[in-house]
Amino acid sequence: MRKLGLIGGMSWYSTEFYYRRINKQVQRRVGGLCSAPMLVDNLNFCDLARATSEQDWDHVAETLVTSAKRLEDGGATAILIGANSMHKVHAQVAEAVSVKVIHIADAVGQKMKAAGVKSAALVGTRNVMAENWYRQRLVKHGVTLLPWEAGDVDELDRIIYDELMAGQAVRNSERTLKTLITEIDKDGADAVVLGCTELGMIVDTKANILPIYDSAEIHADAGVDWIMSDAP
Repeated sequence: MRKLGLIGGMSWYSTEFYYRRINKQVQRRVGGLCSAPMLVDNLNFCDLARATSEQDWDHVAETLVTSAKRLEDGGATAILIGANSMHKVHAQVAEAVSVKVIHIADAVGQKMKAAGVKSAALVGTRNVMAENWYRQRLVKHGVTLLPWEAGDVDELDRIIYDELMAGQAVRNSERTLKTLITEIDKDGADAVVLGCTELGMIVDTKANILPIYDSAEIHADAGVDWIMSDAP
């Protein structure tokens, strides 16, 4: 098995999910007492959260590049960035190392394309929903995305940063997401993309009226595919 690197801590709840998912999937595929050959560099999210200005994002890029280099130096043969929003600086990270940096939106888009999904709604943090860098990645895989609503963006951003990243799964927020998914269904989408790794804390991906594409699950599984494969 090949060694995988994970840039974590954004938030640590998300990182915990990645670590558990990757190891469970490796054990399921290989059996016995096997676990994933894996390096985790857990960053301090206080230094990165809520980046808004160009200067803020330059700092994010510098921090993640340093992390990726540490993982590469430690023997990682591919790297995951364990947060949707931090993929805004994916290009800078990928350019700074010689190993593959698996993009979360590409992993999701490939899975949706294989399933024949033509239209979807993307829900996540403000920069994931409202900026083009993430949406364009999904569109390249043949998925048409519904337009976002400003009120939805504000409420989702609040739920994610004020509750989920603090480890709080609030019942009222679960109802908010369920209502939002119902409205998305009425708007004619084929599926919903959870473009925030923490949203799985309050969205039941197996019990909704629309197929739910959980980016954290899909990204972690792409990491497992890398571990188990010898493809370049």
